[in-house]
Formats: sequence, structure tokens, C-alpha cells
Amino acid sequence: MSQRRRRTAERVTLNDVAKAAGCSLMSASRALSQPERVSDALREQVMQAVKALGYVPHSAARALASSRSNLVAAILPSLSNSVFVDTAEAIQRVLMPAGFEMMIGVSHYSEAEDERLLRSFLAHQPAGLLLTGFERSGIAREVLANYHGPIVTMMELSQSADDYCVGFSQFEAGAAMTRALIERGYKHIAFAAAQLDPRTLQRAEGYRQAMREAGRYNPALEMLTPAASSIGLGAELLDRLLEQHPQTDAVFFNNDDLAFGALFRARQLELAVPQRLAIAGFNDLPAAAWVHPALTTVRTTRGKVGELAADMLLSLMRGEKPKQPRVDVGFEIVMRDSA
Repeated sequence: MSQRRRRTAERVTLNDVAKAAGCSLMSASRALSQPERVSDALREQVMQAVKALGYVPHSAARALASSRSNLVAAILPSLSNSVFVDTAEAIQRVLMPAGFEMMIGVSHYSEAEDERLLRSFLAHQPAGLLLTGFERSGIAREVLANYHGPIVTMMELSQSADDYCVGFSQFEAGAAMTRALIERGYKHIAFAAAQLDPRTLQRAEGYRQAMREAGRYNPALEMLTPAASSIGLGAELLDRLLEQHPQTDAVFFNNDDLAFGALFRARQLELAVPQRLAIAGFNDLPAAAWVHPALTTVRTTRGKVGELAADMLLSLMRGEKPKQPRVDVGFEIVMRDSA
């Protein structure tokens, strides 16, 4: 943009937009801050004027003046693979047409970072919050206690009538995959996990219950590490399991990245998969169907979680009560060639 054009854009006011759109200042303001409250025709006129004039609304000033923000804050644990990228994109697809802007924070599974992001975001007076999981530090809970806007939690489910959430039972998903491996005839099934966030630990509990039900639970077959998850770590975890427990005939990894690493290592070691060793993952990343052998995994609808959570939050921000405060999107066991 040229210096002249930049200065021109800076001089454009909302009053200019209203005149260009042929409406009142109040109508133009409402079309930008509460688009759901105006007609499609008016909203289109105002947006055309905004685009033609290069008007840039000052969201912070608008929030202070009206005690209402068009910002929505979302805190996700990671954006390193498509798991939460899918969620973020789905949220944005719902909120942007409704006139809301997203602030995305990545906590990297850190309590301290979660606390810092909450403090930073709430200073902007967001209209709503989208959080991942229910587990928070005492400090984070105190920060949230001072926030009076709507909150929707993603990826997990709560039994409390006071919680709005969209997700699935991580516990049941872990148990279901373990039972599927048991039904295939595997007897020495290990569980390998990294990061050890609350959802991973819930999957681990599901694994334990299914193994206990079958009378096959052996705590020695759990390989858990707080290290960051990666494909390379999956190969290392497989090495440790085979060295310490050579009788292992199946491994359920808490995510697909780890499972991919194990598949690559098995090929290097010339271990037949699944004849000698079955391998299963979790999430059904796009590559899961294309690695060789194709990965058995748990399919989760991360995009659907984001879409429905954003829809729920949108209703709450509009003062409407969602039809369902608790939405279970479920999961699917996808059996492929690796198990």
C-alpha cells in the first residue's frame, strides 16, 4: 500500500462508511459488531462500503465504548499437526461470517502457558472462550472465575449441567481400541504414550480397563513418557518395548505420530506387521491410510468438534440457550493392515 493510500485509509471513519452505504451511523455500527441483527442486504451494503473505502475498525476501542467485543479467544494445546489445525479452521469458518474474529493461543500442554494466555486474552474482553479440556491449574480457575462471558470446552465431556462442551469420551475410545486388538487375538498388548496430557491419560485408563476385563493387564507393558510426541520418539519407544518385553505382540500408541515412527522402525528391523507385531494409533491423521502397512487407528472428528463448539458458543454469545449443552461427537475404530 502506498503512503498516500495508507493515510487515506487512516482518515476513513465509520461515519464515512455509513454515508457510502446509505444508512445511519447506528446501522453501520450494528452491521459490523452484531451482523446477525441486521438484514442480509444491509450487511452486504456496509461490507461493500468498508471494502471500497478501506475502512479498518478499531476493535479495542469499539469494545471499550460498547462493553462488547467481537473477539473470541481459543486456547489449543498444539498446532504442530493437523489434529488441532482442523479444529481451528472449523472454528474460524463458523465465527468469521458471524462477524467475530479469533485470537488463537497455543499452550504447548503447559499449565503456566495456559495461565499466561488466559490473562492476556481476558484483558481484551473477548465475547466468548473456547478451551481444550477441563483440567486447569488453580490459578487458571481463579482467572476464569472473574470472566463472565460464555465458555465452551472442546475434546472432552463433562457430566455437569453447568458445563458447555463438545467432544467424546477419551476413556471409551482407549478401551474400544484395546478391545478391538484383543478380539483380533493379541495377548500381550502394550500401551505407549508421550506428552501425557489429560486426554492421553484418559485413553490409558480405557486401555487398562479393557485389559483387566480380559484378564491380561500387565503394568509392565505400559511405556509412558512426558517427552514431546514425535515420529522419532515412536521408534525409540518401540525399541525400548521390544528390548524389555520381547513377548509384546501388539502396541497401542496414544497418537498416530508415535505409531508412524514404530511402523518405520519395524520395517528397519524387518519385523512383519502385523504377523509379528501389530501397531495401532489414535486420531486417523491423513497419512494413516497411506503408510505401509496402512495404520489401524481411532478416527476422531476434530473439525466437527470445532464446528459444533463454535456454533454452541455463537448461540451463547447471542443470549440463546443451546439445544444441547453437552454434545458427544463419538469416535470410530478404523481397522487397517497394521493390526
